[in-house]
Amino acid sequence: MTDTAFDADVIIAGAGMAGATLGLALASAGLTAILVDPAPFDDQLAPTFDGRSSAIAYSSFRQWRAIGVGEDLEPHAQRIEQILVTDGRKPGAAAAPAGSAFLRFDSAEIGDSSNGEAMGYMLENRRIRAGLAAAVGRRPELTVIAPARVSGVEVSASAATVRLADGRTLRAPLVVGAEGRISPVREAAGIGVVGWGYGQSGVVATVALEHDHEGVAHEYFLPGGPFAILPLTGQRASLVWTEKTAQAEALRKARPEILQAHLQRRFGEVLGVPTVQGPTFVYPLSLALAERMSAPRIALLGDAAHGVHPIAGQGLNLGLKDVGALAEVVVEALRLGEDIGSEAVLERYGAWRRFDNTMLSAGMDLFVHLFSNDLAPVRLARGLGLALVNRIGPARRFFMREAGGAVGDLPRLLRGEAL
Repeated sequence: MTDTAFDADVIIAGAGMAGATLGLALASAGLTAILVDPAPFDDQLAPTFDGRSSAIAYSSFRQWRAIGVGEDLEPHAQRIEQILVTDGRKPGAAAAPAGSAFLRFDSAEIGDSSNGEAMGYMLENRRIRAGLAAAVGRRPELTVIAPARVSGVEVSASAATVRLADGRTLRAPLVVGAEGRISPVREAAGIGVVGWGYGQSGVVATVALEHDHEGVAHEYFLPGGPFAILPLTGQRASLVWTEKTAQAEALRKARPEILQAHLQRRFGEVLGVPTVQGPTFVYPLSLALAERMSAPRIALLGDAAHGVHPIAGQGLNLGLKDVGALAEVVVEALRLGEDIGSEAVLERYGAWRRFDNTMLSAGMDLFVHLFSNDLAPVRLARGLGLALVNRIGPARRFFMREAGGAVGDLPRLLRGEAL
């Protein structure tokens, strides 16, 4: 429990989806935490704050159930029963033009190993934030300071002191940077970042569908980048398509009828005419990988540690795996009487997550270059690859389990077990 010299066991910079999940995970084991965020909690729940939706691996959703937030999120979670992946040269994502390379994933194939779980769940980010906020409000171990901005972190042999922009200071044995790609905590720790931009942006919109999506997610690879139709509750879908940044900005500013025409051209006919609901959002796409996961009395997770292209929907899931690993390492260290902010403890966390994060980040980068072009030899190779995986059951099931977050050394929370 918290020493009288400390304000909390852990100070978490960033009360977004990864940071709030970490706070709840620590609280489930009796630790206290302070979450600091520059945006008021209420602002994060507004529909205009974050227009994205996230594909949540079934192992990540197990973690949310284990820390007491599953009931808040399940009413808004759409099961993904199938994923249809198509590679071609023309729009028409749902139509699967004849001759296109094609790959089908079906949750029924891995039902025995996943206990009947869906391949994953689609949730709007604002719904995730609202569910986490409600759960945080029920935990007396958690304190939220927002709006407040971290301006610096100083570490000593026994503690870390967080300076806020308004002059306040907070003290704890461990500080976690979970505040996104621009991370003051990472900068204070002197941890560098390797990465680059793709010259692309993701255009995101929510649409009402004419026909039921039946829990099927479509991903269609065009020369300019992927176009995804991701099922949401209420016969809706989240559309994410990649364009060169200038074209993406033009789409955001386009008149509704122009946007609708571009959208229909990419959408195809299987699900009928889509109707855009709410604003269109544009997010620049890049890769950013921290050189280390930790420093003395500092740990990084989520986008502060690794920001990846959304091509396979793994960005938030990587952060949630970080949460499970860090929470488990910290709780076990505390039970053994160790200093939870010591380099020895935090290196165990870094060693656990470093390989997975690096390999998946590199894999996403490879996918971007492999699928965002129209070079004939590359198109032929990726078409053969998709067709081969589609024909080989064990390979197909491996990729499904990987997408579900069930491959590798999973933290207890992601197996659905309490800390």
